[in-house]
Amino acid sequence: MSPALTLKIAPLAAVSSLMLALALAGCGTTEPHEPAPGIKKPTEQTAKELLQVTSVHEATAMTLLEGPTFGPNGNLYLVDVTAPPGAPKVLRINPETGETTTVYTDDTSAFTSAQFSPRDGRLYMTDFMGGTIQSITSDGDDPKLLFSGPVQGTPMNPDDIAFDKEGNLLITDARGSQDPYWKPQGRLIHINGVTAEATVLAQDLPAPNGIAFTSGYDGLWVTLNTANRIDYLRLDESGQGVLTAHPGIHVDAGVSQVDSAAVDADGNLYVGLHNRPAVLVYDAHGELVSTITIPGTDGGLSSATNIAIKPGTTDAYATVSGEAGGWLFTFNALGEGIRQSNGG
Repeated sequence: MSPALTLKIAPLAAVSSLMLALALAGCGTTEPHEPAPGIKKPTEQTAKELLQVTSVHEATAMTLLEGPTFGPNGNLYLVDVTAPPGAPKVLRINPETGETTTVYTDDTSAFTSAQFSPRDGRLYMTDFMGGTIQSITSDGDDPKLLFSGPVQGTPMNPDDIAFDKEGNLLITDARGSQDPYWKPQGRLIHINGVTAEATVLAQDLPAPNGIAFTSGYDGLWVTLNTANRIDYLRLDESGQGVLTAHPGIHVDAGVSQVDSAAVDADGNLYVGLHNRPAVLVYDAHGELVSTITIPGTDGGLSSATNIAIKPGTTDAYATVSGEAGGWLFTFNALGEGIRQSNGG
């Protein structure tokens, strides 16, 4: 177990898992720069420009598209994190025609993610600065507040969402991504989709960001922004306790940082990057299997932070942002989209 990770955990299971991991860690003989026998060299793919969605806002000097998620009739929903009061904060895009519609705005929120609930079909958004979880209909009507306030006495900076099969929310609390930047003080939080009761599953995490269930809902991937690490967790049957947890993938990202994540039907994990316009794809064993690059980066696009794959297809979309505005790019996913393919 990493010393920076504190969990609500079953102790014996954690110790056994750690001992096994340590034992296996010393057995590798593969040269570090050569693929192991039977492992293919990672592929490379260049994404295609779909459309520009936003421009840099004069009031905030930024635009940052996030939270791509597919809703009714195959429309793609996005949030603009840095949209000023009154500007579109939730947008709906028809991927076939490029038609873009404003779904919702307000005067205070800074939404960082969006997901449709399997329980009630509403769109749920995390307000990073306000520390709240809100929901609306797919048309932007009937706004409701699900959760507000501190969790166990500590304010929350909710970043990304993953829903379990029952409609409960798993939220990354990115505390520590601001003050001080490198101090591990983030958390993983479970919020009951009906009662809004909050439970801390893990704490002392280095700025947790992306979150995605595995294709079979038997595991959970969590990206850690200030550690450039992706942890793998297994939850108990209640979904409110962690059985085991370990660092699953260490990302050599240089000046860039891991951001949001999505999973396809084959179990591949797609990881967006901040400060580099690219998406990294790993298989369930942590092997890098593909890199998706964004063309035209000299034109002011600096980050590709989030991904969504349309359910039942391999049509994938990346939200890309920078001085040139907020854009959507497309690429071919390695596996078909499922519920966990929506990018938190």
